[in-house]
Amino acid sequence: MMMPHHALEILLTRPLVPAELRDAARVLPLATNHDTTRLMALVRAKTPGRAAHRLRQHLATRLPVDVITTHYPDAVGQVLLNLAFPPAVHATIRHAAHEAGQSPELFVQLALHRALAQHASDEADRLDRAVRHLLAGTTAAHLLAAVGHALTRTPGAAPA
Repeated sequence: MMMPHHALEILLTRPLVPAELRDAARVLPLATNHDTTRLMALVRAKTPGRAAHRLRQHLATRLPVDVITTHYPDAVGQVLLNLAFPPAVHATIRHAAHEAGQSPELFVQLALHRALAQHASDEADRLDRAVRHLLAGTTAAHLLAAVGHALTRTPGAAPA
């Protein structure tokens, strides 16, 4: 069986200096964004989780790795999030997970899902309030035309 490659994105806590990037690139080929705060790597492993673990093992002592994620969503549209918590945070998570009768991984996953759902709800409420405020001073047709115009303009183009 051929072992697949997994595309992983590495978010760093700070931009890299050139020597750090050269040192890390000797271990694993890396692609970087313009300010060296995000890297991409292809890692061979049976699963995305193993690939992220392997990548963290190779780079954690060389780079200020904050988060590793799979670059492409899986079949159900989710990306893997690989975090390395400080020992005190990890202990707190383990304790809270135990109290909730869950594994630490499930506990963090559910907490993250709740936070994202709350954020989406808050954003929908904010947009609803903004639209109602705009409609107080114009008609729905004018607002819709303005939104359509704004969405079809080329980004960065001078206003007409």
